[in-house]
Amino acid sequence: MRGMDQSIFHIDGAPLKLLLLGGQKSGKSRQAELLARAWLQADAGRSASLVATGTAYDLEMHERIARHQRDRRERVPQLATLEAPRDVAQLLQAHSRPEHLLVVDCLTLWLTNWLMPMEPPTPAPATAPAPAQAWQAQCDAFIAALQAATGPVILVSNEIGLGVIPMGREVRAFVDALGLLNQQAAAACNRVQLMAAGLPLQMK
Repeated sequence: MRGMDQSIFHIDGAPLKLLLLGGQKSGKSRQAELLARAWLQADAGRSASLVATGTAYDLEMHERIARHQRDRRERVPQLATLEAPRDVAQLLQAHSRPEHLLVVDCLTLWLTNWLMPMEPPTPAPATAPAPAQAWQAQCDAFIAALQAATGPVILVSNEIGLGVIPMGREVRAFVDALGLLNQQAAAACNRVQLMAAGLPLQMK
C-alpha cells in the first residue's frame, strides 16, 4: 500500500473514522493493519496504536492472540499495542490526536467482555447498575469519544447477523446488542467497508 492516496485519511476536512465489518477470516484485521502501515509510511512524524480488546481466557485464545501479535509485528512493526478489554472510550479520549491513528480490534470482543465475560463474576455493590445499563453507558461514552476524536480511527467488528438465529436467549441478546453497536458505530463513522474474502466493499 505504499503510495496510497493519503486523502483517504481525511474526509471533507475531518479525520477518517472507518468501520470495517466482516465475518470470521474475512480479512478485516489485515485490512486495518495495511491501512495503518500506509498511514505510518507516509510521514515519519506519524504514529499508530492498536487498541486490543481480546483477553486470553483459554489456551486456544492465547495462541490466537499470540499469532495475531506475530503477524502484526511482521506487517506493521511500528504499530504499538494498547490493551483495553473494557475501557475503550477512555482510551480513545486519552490517545486520539491528529498525528496518531488508532485501530480498535475488535468491537465484538469488547462487547463480549461486558455482556458475556469469561471470568467468574464478582459480587457487585447493591448500588451498581445492571449489566445492560452499565454497557449502555459505556457504549454511549464510546460513541461520544469516537465522534470527538481528533485523529483517524479504524474500528474492526464482526457482522454476525447474517446466519441462523441462535437458540439461546443470552446469545440472541448478544447478537442484537452487537447489531445495535455496529449500527451506532456506522452512523458515527464517515466510512464503512464490508470485508469478504479479503476484499473491501464500500458501504458508506
